[in-house]
Formats: sequence, structure tokens, C-alpha cells
Amino acid sequence: MKNESLRNFAHIPMQSVGPFKLIGEVETDDLMVPMATYETPLWPSVARGARVTHHAGGIRVTVIDERMTRSVLLEAPNASVALQRFQALKADQAALQAVVSETSQYAKLLDLNVQIVGNLIYLRLEFSTGDASGHNMVTNAADKLIPWILETYPDLNYVSISGNYCTDKKVSAVNGILGRGKNVVCETTIPRKLCQRFLKTTPEAIVDLHIKKDLIGSIVSGGLRTANAHVANMLLGFYLATGQDAANIVEGSQSINHVEVNANGDLYFSTTLPNLIVGTVGNGKGLDFVLDNLEQLGCADQTAKPGQNSRRLACIAGATALCGELSLLAAQTNPGELMSAHLKLERQNASS
Repeated sequence: MKNESLRNFAHIPMQSVGPFKLIGEVETDDLMVPMATYETPLWPSVARGARVTHHAGGIRVTVIDERMTRSVLLEAPNASVALQRFQALKADQAALQAVVSETSQYAKLLDLNVQIVGNLIYLRLEFSTGDASGHNMVTNAADKLIPWILETYPDLNYVSISGNYCTDKKVSAVNGILGRGKNVVCETTIPRKLCQRFLKTTPEAIVDLHIKKDLIGSIVSGGLRTANAHVANMLLGFYLATGQDAANIVEGSQSINHVEVNANGDLYFSTTLPNLIVGTVGNGKGLDFVLDNLEQLGCADQTAKPGQNSRRLACIAGATALCGELSLLAAQTNPGELMSAHLKLERQNASS
């Protein structure tokens, strides 16, 4: 019964779109990207973005940073003791890593950060986690570190394995500032003639809309570390197709577009995703369709070094988001185009 319910998960409509061309951190051409979604107009929209960026020379992808976090919550007698204990832990990370190494060969402690509120210690532990997204890996490491910390510093008390300073599946500023998941920057330059041919608009029109919608609109709405049109759409389709924890689109969609017209009059378009949480091993990756999709993307290479497959997957996810952003913003520069496309494509799919 359980296996049958898992197989039914693949019944979400899924198509591969592209072709994508990536350069930089990942070098690949004519890549088809699977997306599972009920919003079927998303497929041709992302495909349009992929097509124009392919003609323009591709999307440059760069991984700026990667780490997974878990924040434990401890209690001290007072703030002075809390600070002293954090300073001692910070100075003795080798001892902490020795404990972490007992839980996983892939978990490596990178850093510690803290917020002290009264006598409460919000201790943010940051790890590298190989090809796993790392949720369970870092929680397991934290679960083993807490008894060691409490034994070493008996004046501290346990409050929670998670203190929300992680921050997992919630909108926050801290993940964008300190990092959680993969921090990926995707960039492309679209020549003016290609912008007009494929996107039916001009670089100036897209930049103007980006400023008034992505930037000012996000400020007016109270958006937090976000300036994009619909990154969540692409991430959800990509996450479902590749076996990711879909709830992570909450922080993953806190993404920022930066758009300008360069000195040649061409369109520079970038999407930065500082909190992109993906993995190629772990829960959800054992389903047949997920394995097929990871292999299609070149992210199931058994000979790759630890972390290489997941970095590639993150780059492809970011490029997919960029293509959807570029296509939608272009459509919205033309009155009526967005709704007419939805009506045409959704009715077409409903009748087929």
C-alpha cells in the first residue's frame, strides 16, 4: 500500500522543457529539465526563457556558498554566562567536529553563530553535507552535540533541538545573510534583437518593469529579501520532479532579480537564489521517476566527488528559475499577453 501511494505521486503532470545551455560552474548544452506542475502554462513559459538564453550563449551559473544549518536552543543562568559559553564553543570547534564525525562521514562543521536573548542561547550550527540537502544530517549532528555541550558546561540547560534561528521553511532574513542551502547566482545577456524576436519586447521595457514590479512592488508589499516575479513556481515544479522537500520553496523563493541594459543596449538578466535547498541523495530520491530525472540532468554520477551532483542540481534549478522569471516579466510588459496565454494553454490542456 505504501509503495503504491508513492507511485501515485508521479501522476502529477510532468514534462521536460528546454533546451538549456549552462556555462560556468556547470557546462552543459541541450539539457532538458523536468518539471512537475498543475500550472501547465509554466512549461512553455520556461521553455521560452530557455530557448532565448540558449541562442544568447547560455546561462552562467555560479555557486557562491553552500551550507546547511540547525539552531539549537539552550538556556544559561544569565546573559554573561551565555556569552562565555558561546565563546568557549567557538574556540573549540575541533572538539565539536569530533562529535559530529561520529554521526556522518559527510557532515563537516563549518561555523557557529549565536543570538543571545536574555539568558537564552540561539546557537546556529552550520555544516557542509555532501550531496544531501542535509536536514536530517544536521539535526542528527545537533542531537549528538547537545549532550556533549550540556556535559561539558553543566550550567546550561536544554530547551529545544530547534530554536527557529536555522531558519527552516520560514521566511527570514538570516538565511540570506549567513547562508542556508546553496547560494546560486545565474546570469545571462540577451542581445536586443533576440529579446525582440523571442520575448516580443525590449530590454528597456523589461528593466522598467523589473524596477517597478520586482523592486518597488516588493517594498510596497513588505517583501523580505525578495525581488522576483514567481520563482516559487519554477522551484516547486523542479522540486517535485527531482524528489526535493517542496516546503523549502518558502525560503528558496526569497530570490532577487537584478536587471539592466548594458553599454551595447543588450539585456543583462540575473537571478540570485541565496537559500536554494536541494540534494541528490536522501528521502524522496529512491522513486523511479526521480532517479530517471536525476540521471537525465546528469546529477546521479556515481563517480562524482561528494557534493558535486547536488551543486550541479542547484545550478540547474537556479537556471530554471531564471528562465521562468525572464519569460514572465517579458510577457507582462505586453498588455493582455499573460492572461491570453493562460486561457489558450490551459483550455488546450483541458481538452486534450
